Amino acid sequence: MKIKTDEITSVIKQEIQNFTSQLEISEVGQVVEVGDGIARVYGLGKVMSGELLEFQTQSGKSVTGLTMNLETETVGAVLFGDTDLIREGDTVKATGRILEVPVGPELLGRVVDPLGVAVDGGPAIRTSQTRKVDIVAPGIAARQPVKEPLQFGIKAIDSMIPVGRGQRELVIGDRKTGKTAVCLDCIINQKQYWGTPEAVVCIYVAIGQKDSTVASVVEMLRKNGAMDYTIVVNAGSSAPAPLQYIAPYSGCAMGEYFMWQGKEGKTPKHVLIVYDDLSKQAVAYRELSLLLRRPPGREAYPGDVFYLHSRLLERATKLSDANGGGSLTALPIIETQEGDVSAYIPTNVISI
Repeated sequence: MKIKTDEITSVIKQEIQNFTSQLEISEVGQVVEVGDGIARVYGLGKVMSGELLEFQTQSGKSVTGLTMNLETETVGAVLFGDTDLIREGDTVKATGRILEVPVGPELLGRVVDPLGVAVDGGPAIRTSQTRKVDIVAPGIAARQPVKEPLQFGIKAIDSMIPVGRGQRELVIGDRKTGKTAVCLDCIINQKQYWGTPEAVVCIYVAIGQKDSTVASVVEMLRKNGAMDYTIVVNAGSSAPAPLQYIAPYSGCAMGEYFMWQGKEGKTPKHVLIVYDDLSKQAVAYRELSLLLRRPPGREAYPGDVFYLHSRLLERATKLSDANGGGSLTALPIIETQEGDVSAYIPTNVISI
């Protein structure tokens, strides 16, 4: 059998011409310390604050982390997954991405965790869009004065202290004084507008609540037909502190998707979001900050605990007509101790 060298040569040349090399350049570091939901990573010199990290564990599973501290030699990251899987020396990869959550009408009627994963036993949620969790609030030029009322459904509130669409109204009081009940009444009252141009999407963010309490809230909303237009974001008391910390921002990002729909001429474009409650978010943030060795201040809270809440509540707004005229109304809940409204966190949120 005669070997045809010309044919072999032409085949090899063709293969060489069609060959394309795909190089993936990524920054890689190593875990030098891990514990209590915090990891310190060496070797990530170009990582950004707030960037997502991917921890490659020895079991083969990957755990997601969020960069919070940029130090001289190491990076401090909080972990969203099972921290028991991570060991000293594990490889960490910088993703170059900022934390995002899925957004869209597919979330309506569902109970999700702060990362947008369904926790109600239903099918997995697949959306076509995502939004960044922590963004800068709209500027003055993008807003307009609050002028449309949000019907609370309680005559005393609607007549004496009416709430406007795009407003921030603090609900403050001791435990078991009916703070959550008032906000749930407001959510249920929005049912009459669903299906109209004035429809309001409602988001209930549960931070540090018992799972049984959240289950009763969902059941109450479902019984009154309010889950059709409501998203429940649950970071329960058993959830890691990082999830309790990001839960309000995740809920806000889901609401902002609907708020900006008005710019495209779509409805619903009005959103009501209840943060229940921001006291527990501040406690979770204090826990993370102390574990990251940040300097403690008053009541052991870090110095930027005011910014924690101000950057969240500033995202509640009534957009200008040029931006569609959508709105996001925030009802933050703060729990006081024996009626002490002059404590650190209550005074912070009152001043916002």
